[in-house]
Amino acid sequence: MTARTSTETARDIPEATVARLPVYLRALVTLADSGTTTCSSEELARAAGVNSAKLRKDLSYLGSYGTRGVGYDVDYLRYQIAREIGVTQDWPVVIVGIGNLGHALANFSGFRSRGFRVVALLDADPARQGELVAGVDVRPFDELDEIVGEQSVAIGVIATPAVAAQAVADRMVTAGITSILNFAPTVIEVPEGVDVRKVDLSIELQILAYHEQRKSGVHVAPDAREQVS
Repeated sequence: MTARTSTETARDIPEATVARLPVYLRALVTLADSGTTTCSSEELARAAGVNSAKLRKDLSYLGSYGTRGVGYDVDYLRYQIAREIGVTQDWPVVIVGIGNLGHALANFSGFRSRGFRVVALLDADPARQGELVAGVDVRPFDELDEIVGEQSVAIGVIATPAVAAQAVADRMVTAGITSILNFAPTVIEVPEGVDVRKVDLSIELQILAYHEQRKSGVHVAPDAREQVS
């Protein structure tokens, strides 16, 4: 088995562009909420944190939605990007692992507003089962297959400790889940046709620590480096 991290879209949009489309969508939502109805590529690029040339190239893969001298209709472009990335429909999601992180994810209000509906919270710990989190009952992990079948779930979220993540992923794949968001601090392997996105907060913090160290001019001594695995 090999780890998959992305899927080519039917229109062969580059993966780097696909990764930026949700950023553009978020920027457009913010602009719309502030009352902005049209914006230039420069304004949208600034709101999204990219350069305008890159933004124009990315949007060219979707079609021609801008008007020369006017810019982009914010609501229309927002809809087109949302449709392209599939969040104009309602995606049922299951979360496995209802510890601190699982609780936080279950309570995240952004799921619903972005086209995702948490239909089940699952945990193998009997002590967790029966809890009510964000209005959803925590159910036994053994019910995964039944829930996936009943709710037509294609997306699963893993919020378990690392030691359990691979077994959870295997069970998700067997149940019919074809996309996995992995928060466990480990690499999971899945068969061809199953997509995995990994979110590792500790890695992101370590990257920030690297940049902070460079800004402060602190250098790690050779003997200190040897002690870091």
